Amino acid sequence: MSHPQSYEILLVPGFAEDTTEAAEPSGAIRSAVVSATGETGASGYPRFTGVGIVAEIDPATRSVEALLVDGAELTFGLTARIEERDAGTDADR
Repeated sequence: MSHPQSYEILLVPGFAEDTTEAAEPSGAIRSAVVSATGETGASGYPRFTGVGIVAEIDPATRSVEALLVDGAELTFGLTARIEERDAGTDADR
């Protein structure tokens, strides 16, 4: 497969310029592993789901193009970060 089939979504408070620091699990208020559904979302990018999160992710840029958390848009003041996951490590933190 040419693109990752799962990612870990990290929801962090605020907007962080330093993506390394923002992606640290200790800074996340919520994290979940999302897996590819094989569908394309309204944004035109692949859809990934898992543990109450639906994300549309551009695999070329690793950008979250659309995101629902428990059926609602992301709360103001939160930012989504992603990390690629290996197939053998798909588990929630």
